[in-house]
Amino acid sequence: MSKPKDRKVASLLALAGAVAPIAGFHKFYLRQPIWGIVYLLLSWTPIPRIASGIEAAWYLFQDSDEFDLRFNHGLSSTTTLPTSPTPQVDPNKIGAIADAVRKLDQLREDGLISEYEFEQKRRQLLDQIG
Repeated sequence: MSKPKDRKVASLLALAGAVAPIAGFHKFYLRQPIWGIVYLLLSWTPIPRIASGIEAAWYLFQDSDEFDLRFNHGLSSTTTLPTSPTPQVDPNKIGAIADAVRKLDQLREDGLISEYEFEQKRRQLLDQIG
């Protein structure tokens, strides 16, 4: 369960729910069991099949970063190995960036910036480290 969820697998499960008589398995895969149960309970209606078809397309055409942000809590589903040694970074710079990220997080928690704005600014700050 701790592995990042794959966008293509979620799309295939949603597509299967659109054509199969039972829908909602993609919701269980994406750690949304309550929605999965709702889809299973409504399987005798066309509603979950239509929703599954729409979600299959949505997952496929969604940006990988957006999918990871929504369903993997911001973790990337692909791991990349560094090709060059990590450069030395000034510890004072890291401390200042960490403080800035904490302040951004507080603004997000207070509702002054959106989750998207927080993530964009956080990435800009972390890019300054490297």
